[in-house]
Amino acid sequence: MSRPRLFTLLLALVTLVAYLPATRNGFLYYDDDQYVTANNVVLAGLTPAGVVWAFTTCYFSNWHPLTWLSHMADCTLFGVNPAAHHFVNVLFHALNAALLFSLLRRLTQKIWPSAFVAALFAWHPLHVESVAWVSERKDMLSTFFALLALLAYARFADEKSRRCYWLAVFCFVLGLMAKPMLVTLPCLLLLLDFWPLQRFPISNFIFPVFAKLLAEKIPFFLLAAASCVVTLFAQHGAMATLEAVPLPWRLANAAVSAVRYLQKIIWPMDMAVAYPLTRLSSVSVILAVAVLLVVTLAAWHVRWTRPYFLSGWCWFLGTLVPVIGLVQVGATAMADRYTYIPAIGIFLIVAFGVNEAAGRLPSLKKLFAALAAVVLLVCLAMTQYQLHYWRDSETLFRHAIAVTKNNDVARCNLGYVFEQQGRYDEALAEYRAALQINPGHYQVRFPIGNMLAQLGRNGEALAEYRECLRLNPQVPMLHNAAGCALAALGETGGALAEFAKAERLEPRYARPHLEAADIFSRQGQATNAVAELWAAVKTEPYNVQILSGVAQRLSASENAAVRDGQSAVVLALKANELASGFQPEVLDILGMAFAEAGDFTNAVASAQNALELVATGKLNGAEAIRRRLALYQSGQPWREAFRAANAPANHGP
Repeated sequence: MSRPRLFTLLLALVTLVAYLPATRNGFLYYDDDQYVTANNVVLAGLTPAGVVWAFTTCYFSNWHPLTWLSHMADCTLFGVNPAAHHFVNVLFHALNAALLFSLLRRLTQKIWPSAFVAALFAWHPLHVESVAWVSERKDMLSTFFALLALLAYARFADEKSRRCYWLAVFCFVLGLMAKPMLVTLPCLLLLLDFWPLQRFPISNFIFPVFAKLLAEKIPFFLLAAASCVVTLFAQHGAMATLEAVPLPWRLANAAVSAVRYLQKIIWPMDMAVAYPLTRLSSVSVILAVAVLLVVTLAAWHVRWTRPYFLSGWCWFLGTLVPVIGLVQVGATAMADRYTYIPAIGIFLIVAFGVNEAAGRLPSLKKLFAALAAVVLLVCLAMTQYQLHYWRDSETLFRHAIAVTKNNDVARCNLGYVFEQQGRYDEALAEYRAALQINPGHYQVRFPIGNMLAQLGRNGEALAEYRECLRLNPQVPMLHNAAGCALAALGETGGALAEFAKAERLEPRYARPHLEAADIFSRQGQATNAVAELWAAVKTEPYNVQILSGVAQRLSASENAAVRDGQSAVVLALKANELASGFQPEVLDILGMAFAEAGDFTNAVASAQNALELVATGKLNGAEAIRRRLALYQSGQPWREAFRAANAPANHGP
């Protein structure tokens, strides 16, 4: 076996072994529910309806169909086995390390520095977040296709093969469909043209040559622009306004975060799943800008003699641009996962700088090799240690609170973990602690209202929601939550007004339509109720919860004018198709729909199928389904059993 192939194999194997402890970790109460454990379409596995959903949805403020398909494939192959889902992430990370080594070896014709860069990429503890978090499959996939695109481009530059060129374009498209952060890849291609491909050396810069290389990238830039447009559309509503996070604050945070990323790459300590977005002192901003300017000027100064320095530095800064906070999404200042690709630029500077020093000082080659080995061993040890914090949600957020200051984001998430575990007093304490840190942020106060509403304390919940709306009246889910609290308190007029505001603010938000439909139905306004139900379906036509929720209302409404068994059957069948018959709740609602349509044979079959799944422990509520099944079998009215079992609380979306 040749030395490069041996290196590739060893690199992949060591990476797999190093990250195997991740397979002992479970799913997290942090995005994993949205991506896998509570996503009915994903849980159904790869289905025709699921594929359509993946390409048409902007669920969770993202359009990344390839990522959805990847999670669906996992559920098809492994079910909801966290070890398998984690292992797929680990496998992709090992493949990415091998691809990076192959890419750099092809570009530079140097084995040892290429191997060192790939090993740093594979074993650096800053990348644990991307690998050990199931929801970050998008990092693994997008980088996999990005590296394939770069490899194809490198071959195109060497052989002038148009086939390789269009292969690079195709891989770029796939990468964008996994995570839109890859929009900077066309700029990376230009960096490779500068170094190491030297297609336009700065020492002999000729503008027409550069213009030709730029024109060569037009398909890539057009695809990147299209991806930006789609991403802005998908994240509409999730992006912070300029009023909430002013532009000067964003610029300051971008500079400080870039330096903090650089610091953590060099000295990876106090890593956390969430870093709070806080106001920065003028001194820290000035120092950060000074560091960035000094390094940039140094890189430019040695652009002729050490082009890898400028190329690596531009790689680092350039690939950070989409996630540096200029377009602020969420309430965090930075995230370790955002360094998955950018850190490669710094690794290039280090590896090829050491390689140059070893060439100039041959007597110290063994010393440099020993130091490199020590660095890699330390990285492996720190990665093993960091993996420990990702074993469960409580450990993860307690660690974030311990290594950061005033982390309202981590405290909110820890409170959510406690809430999901039924530890309500501890949850409320964490929410209150987060509120004390950041009283002016609605996202800190909103979970308090949600938990109070869940506990039936609707008056207190409404007070929290109103305060959230005072802080930010442009968030549709706040209006919807306030409407629900008002409805629970009997203030239907105010509730309908809040639902209408939510609908106007976010036309793609279906939940307010369902809530309004319930009120109209109780008031005897059947026409308005039915209109709202169909508006919900039109808004989210591939959402299992919405489809089954509307089918449930059309089947079981106390208002006879709202009930429509045939339409309920159509919607419930579509929901069941999306769920691949995997969700007993959907099968139960399908049974209700068939019963309302007078088809008791299929109603019985659906209820029996639901009970079979209940027997596997996938749903609490078997007794309610059995009561309905008995009524289906006798041909008697079944809605009394439905109301007695309080089924709307069990099945509502």
